[in-house]
Amino acid sequence: MYDATIATWDAKYFYNRPRPSEADATLATALPPPRSPSYPSEHAAAAGAAATVLSYFFPEETSSFKEMAEEAAQSRVLAGVQFPSDSSAGLELGRRVAEQLIARAKADGSDEAWTGTVPTGPCMWVGDKPANATMPKWKPIVLAAPDEFRPSAPPDCQSPAVKAEMDAIRQFERKFPISYKAFYWQSPSGLFTDWYDYTSKWMFEDKTDSNPPRAARAYAMLATVYYDAYIASNDGKYAYWYLRPNMLDPSITPLFAVPAHPSYPSNHSTLSTARCEVLAYLFPNHADFIRKVGKEAGDSRVWAGIHYEIDNKAGAALGKAVAEKFIERARKDGAD
Repeated sequence: MYDATIATWDAKYFYNRPRPSEADATLATALPPPRSPSYPSEHAAAAGAAATVLSYFFPEETSSFKEMAEEAAQSRVLAGVQFPSDSSAGLELGRRVAEQLIARAKADGSDEAWTGTVPTGPCMWVGDKPANATMPKWKPIVLAAPDEFRPSAPPDCQSPAVKAEMDAIRQFERKFPISYKAFYWQSPSGLFTDWYDYTSKWMFEDKTDSNPPRAARAYAMLATVYYDAYIASNDGKYAYWYLRPNMLDPSITPLFAVPAHPSYPSNHSTLSTARCEVLAYLFPNHADFIRKVGKEAGDSRVWAGIHYEIDNKAGAALGKAVAEKFIERARKDGAD
């Protein structure tokens, strides 16, 4: 959707077509006309791109996605702010951009099946169906390779340092507010949507929502840093296959089901830190707040008894390193 929006703006200022109300001053519009050329439609391009990608992932819903994209595109015509030809051209542009992305996705390694074996031995994770085991072979978007920022090896699980962390987990007193937060960060809101809600709220407050390229850039940075950070985190997990706390000490009862993959580093800490750093870059006035949110998300996994503090710290450092590379790229993408 970001690439489709940028391509739309390139075409807008190449053709520089006036909005309908500029061509006919007597035309009443249902919405304020955007301060940009009319052709092609930005709504249609974003909708066409989104519907095409979603149809690739969920082919049984293709007709529904197509109808929603066409409705979104037509809404701008009905509002009087774009011509029908703006709408049709935007849809086609968005679909063509999406087709290029789908071609890339088909070659990124994500369709490969895992054919390895789970290693055994001291300090090794125990299980027979490791989740996301193929991710270390996926192709990142910005990172040079999945292992670009791989954390150093975790300490021996029988070391004094790990023993101290195990004691802390075992003795941790779970009171309702802490358990509530741990459950929250395990929920779909904590895992996925909260970060976009903050983005939407802050864009509305600073009027970025009225600037489609900048809005698309913010959402794209948040989504893509998540993707690369996830690949990087699982690269670390399957480089070391480190066991979970309850595997080292069966007397530990986690607050909820332990994810079916190794412990080190923490996905939650990696992903939360990566996203909060990107949001701190995009919305510097909220940097302190969102970093506290990211820290709480990572800490919640230790509170829940499913991670060691070493997992948390390694994940936070990894997420920060991934985010810094995205931010470095963003500073050179022309938006400034």
